[in-house]
Amino acid sequence: MPKQTMQAVCPSTSGGPEVLKISDVAIPVPTAQQLLIKVHATALNRADILQREGKYPPPLGESNIPGLEIAGEVIICGAQASGFKSGQRVFGLVGSGGYAEYCLLDHRMAMPMPDHWEYGQAAAVPEVFFTASETLFELGQLQSGEKILIHAGGSGVGTAAIQMAHHVGAQVYITAGSAAKIEKTQALGAKAGINYKTEDYAQEILRLTAGEGVDVVEDFIGQDYFARNLAILKPEGRLIQVAVMSGRQVSLDLSILMMKRLQIKGFILRSRSLEQKREITQRFSKRWVPLLISAKIKPIIDSVFPLAMIQEAHRYLQSNQHFGKVIISMDEYV
Repeated sequence: MPKQTMQAVCPSTSGGPEVLKISDVAIPVPTAQQLLIKVHATALNRADILQREGKYPPPLGESNIPGLEIAGEVIICGAQASGFKSGQRVFGLVGSGGYAEYCLLDHRMAMPMPDHWEYGQAAAVPEVFFTASETLFELGQLQSGEKILIHAGGSGVGTAAIQMAHHVGAQVYITAGSAAKIEKTQALGAKAGINYKTEDYAQEILRLTAGEGVDVVEDFIGQDYFARNLAILKPEGRLIQVAVMSGRQVSLDLSILMMKRLQIKGFILRSRSLEQKREITQRFSKRWVPLLISAKIKPIIDSVFPLAMIQEAHRYLQSNQHFGKVIISMDEYV
């Protein structure tokens, strides 16, 4: 490897997008079970914003450099990192460190890139498709013929979840903040969309389902939506809480849970153990990667920013104008 340092985003302190500074830092050294990846693309996630704001620090032992998913080229294989070779194109989920020229990736979480994929396409997959897969099918136990409401349908996880739920034969309803976004979600398989800015989504769901409600709710909002989410669930329905953008404190009438036999399940991917993340990767690879390769489902990319515009990229993500994933290209440094 010709050099010992790399360009990486190193937040100077907690705060707004302006704290995201590009610095020259040492290239990380892989352990026996890690791969050193020359990063060609990474992607933005809400977790990156929370980390930048000082509300979501990386797990113990992980880099302070943000970035949870990468696509790139294997440079060095650790002594026990079998199955990969230098120069191979891979993508995968990382604990942190993606906003950099080089990043470490556990070899059992690395997935070979299909030959016809571009790096940005691969970088748009791990965080949101893993989350959608685990929440809809492992926790939500979503089945063909069931009805699901997916909030934030235009988000990265939302666009992945719509396609996966539609693929298994579920009826998909979504919320989004504009007519344009709703139209785009319907092209992905949503049966109907509700503009949460102009309509009461709970009333609309009950109208659209003839008063039945839905079997599963996938929620990122939290406090402001909690009571209505429970109200629209059918008996034995499942609420999957993935984020708490409006707040985490809620009031709960336990009799609602008891009478309707509801389940409330929470999910955070980043804090899972390495072994659990390896298992998630393997489950995903077997079930969904073949469908991604054949383009029966696909990552939805809204826009691509160079790393030098990382502050602008964060501002854009926070504006909620995007539909799908916001990608960061590292190829300016190749």
